[in-house]
Amino acid sequence: MAGTNGKQKTVRDMILSLALIGLAAGFIYLLVPHDDHAPDIQRVDYRVELLTARRAASYPVAAPQGLPGTWKATSVRFQGEAGERWHLGYQTPDGQYVQIEQSTQKPADFIDDASQGASATKTTEKIGDRTWTHYTGGRYDALVLDGTTGSTTVVAGTASFTELTTMAAALTMS
Repeated sequence: MAGTNGKQKTVRDMILSLALIGLAAGFIYLLVPHDDHAPDIQRVDYRVELLTARRAASYPVAAPQGLPGTWKATSVRFQGEAGERWHLGYQTPDGQYVQIEQSTQKPADFIDDASQGASATKTTEKIGDRTWTHYTGGRYDALVLDGTTGSTTVVAGTASFTELTTMAAALTMS
């Protein structure tokens, strides 16, 4: 009889241990934050960088004018030493990404880098008084401005061509 009492005590101790572990795991689960929505990306003010780029660049620097307030500027930089590269990134109203990239680098290399591997299609689109070529197949889709000398302008991102077109239509160059 002494053997059965020891086995019952061991089983009871295991069940109590499992219950305590379960309670501890539940308590830790309640302490860990469970926020599944995307973080709010902060809006940046790019006016100073734009003025600097427009003074320093050898080409007309592009920036949007008249976009709805639901478009949020999220990143900006001008690298004069690196092919006079201008970058302005935006978050679209539906959370996608659009960037304006300009540079005096060799066009093929620059377009490949700015579109992250997209290739030219035979589709061109007249937006305002400018003609843009569609690029697809890379990480980003892109619109590349045709007919410019001295620099290349690319509007690219995860956004749809409709949103890329909205950005391209809003661009002013000076």
